[in-house]
Amino acid sequence: MSLLEKVCLFRMVVVVKYKSVLLILLILNSILVCLPENVSSEQPIISDDDKICNAERNNTWTMGLIYCDNRVNHGYTLFSPMSSDTTYLIDIHGREVHSWESPGGYRPGLSAYLLDDGDILRTANLGSSAAGSFSAGGIAGRVERISWEGELEWYWEYSTQNVRSHHDIEPMPNGNILMIAWEEKSEQEAIQAGRNTSKLKDSTLWPDHIIEIEPFGTNSANIVWEWHAWDHLIQDYDSTKDNFGVIADHPELIDINFVDITGSRAGGSDWMHCNGIDYNEVLDQIVISCKNMNEIYIIDHSTTTEEARGHTGGNSGKGGDILYRWGNPESYGAGTSNEQKLFSQHDIQWIEEGRPGEGNLIVYNNGNDRGYSSIDVINVPLSSGTYQLQNGSSWGPENVSWTWDIGTEMYAKSISGVERLANGNTLITYGTKGTFYEVNLNGEIVWKYISPKVSSGELHQGEQIPSGNQENTYRNNVFKIRRYAETFAGLNDKNLTPGDYLENWDDLCPNEESIPWDKDGDGCLDDDDQDGVTNNLDKCEGFDDNIDVDFDEIPDDCDSLIDTDRDGVSNDLDSCEGYNDNLDIDNDGISDDCDDLIDSDKDGVANHLDLCEGYDDNLDNDTDGI
Repeated sequence: MSLLEKVCLFRMVVVVKYKSVLLILLILNSILVCLPENVSSEQPIISDDDKICNAERNNTWTMGLIYCDNRVNHGYTLFSPMSSDTTYLIDIHGREVHSWESPGGYRPGLSAYLLDDGDILRTANLGSSAAGSFSAGGIAGRVERISWEGELEWYWEYSTQNVRSHHDIEPMPNGNILMIAWEEKSEQEAIQAGRNTSKLKDSTLWPDHIIEIEPFGTNSANIVWEWHAWDHLIQDYDSTKDNFGVIADHPELIDINFVDITGSRAGGSDWMHCNGIDYNEVLDQIVISCKNMNEIYIIDHSTTTEEARGHTGGNSGKGGDILYRWGNPESYGAGTSNEQKLFSQHDIQWIEEGRPGEGNLIVYNNGNDRGYSSIDVINVPLSSGTYQLQNGSSWGPENVSWTWDIGTEMYAKSISGVERLANGNTLITYGTKGTFYEVNLNGEIVWKYISPKVSSGELHQGEQIPSGNQENTYRNNVFKIRRYAETFAGLNDKNLTPGDYLENWDDLCPNEESIPWDKDGDGCLDDDDQDGVTNNLDKCEGFDDNIDVDFDEIPDDCDSLIDTDRDGVSNDLDSCEGYNDNLDIDNDGISDDCDDLIDSDKDGVANHLDLCEGYDDNLDNDTDGI
């Protein structure tokens, strides 16, 4: 019994002792004033915070938000549909928060990033009208900076007869931009570099290079740093060339005759096809993903451009040579095709500091020739600033430290991306089907979204996504996406009021604000337990809120104490229903209101008739009635 209850009970006993006529009134007053501490008169309303995201629409929706639950990482998702000139920012419910349209009407080429001031930095596809013969997937040639208000603040084109930017860029902390680009080498140049003529299907070769640019003005930039794969080649085909050597002895160099792509494109101009780039400020290093090599490379950015051409200089002392490579040891004579780990991979990046797995690499492993795609985390063997070779020949690890896949259900032969989020979840772009997943570290899907944007505009909810020209591709394809936290600097002071879903849809309850209480996506507030109380007001989810025997505003199925008479004793244990079981002045185990004889001194005489309280009234030797 609590102190409050004891005080109340003592008050009642004292009053009864002297003024028994007030007993009933006082009992009623005590019941109202001295409610047990575990009985609350507060209405247990479920707050919106308890339902962060709540959708399960696999059976009702064909696009937009398909699934989400409370394990989703808060924030906003940025994506650029490949068939559109518009970049979208959506919330976790799939509602448009903002969008940026390319002022020149350019489709992406292919990535886009949100900057610290709310601008976006996006690549742009100049199309076939641009100079040069570059025509492979991921073609770009231009980069644009567009303000939150939609103004073109800056643009720059890296597209000539001999060079063309493509696929990905990387905004740097100093405001500069890293870009991947092709450079065209003639057949004569390729032969001079030791290329086997049987592997020269086309008359040109397009090795990749990286430039760092410093933007200025409205359409200008300085190239402040360069790295060229062409400066770091080796071959064992033509002994008359300067770069002839034993490939296995030089894992830091690229074999110009290693061609790992099969089919009609084998030996074509787009030899390396690097498609992703990331920068690590702490290490001052760059990592790139090269799809046609089935490898990722880490190089030193601390070099000068001159040092990057050679084999010495920079923090590593190795100039522009490869510091670390992984995915295909056969490419540098350190293994066989059976030891290949990467298969046409995309979007390599370091896991950011403070996120689970920080410092490791994460990649979308497309799985070409393997038959399924996976997300892989690579625990790099970095020790004392050096990437250690295992067994003196190849770089480890032998196996990835974390992986996730759902078999052929997410098999993308091209594009696609991945990002490790702050809460440990992993954001995945299944690019060829425009589908975005978020999974937790246990591999459970906590968010799924399908882009409704195609070249003709947005689709209507319920329509099927139209197929693309190639097998297992669709017209809503997306290169990769990024998630930005609610606290991201670029979103400060911005209007983030969500609008409608991106797709056209039929809202059956347009006057209801149903999110996040619209699991099936019909626009109406759900009532899952069909008790007539919608989920947003439901106090006892899964049960009937209208059943409340003790009228305490807590539905019985969620009531830890069903106590109609408010005496702190549940109805099923109540010995004096309708009254306070705790009132038992004579301590005989019978509640006073149900006690036929309240007799504290146990003399058989009721307290209110007791002439000698505390003693036996029946002892009267002199029979004088006292």
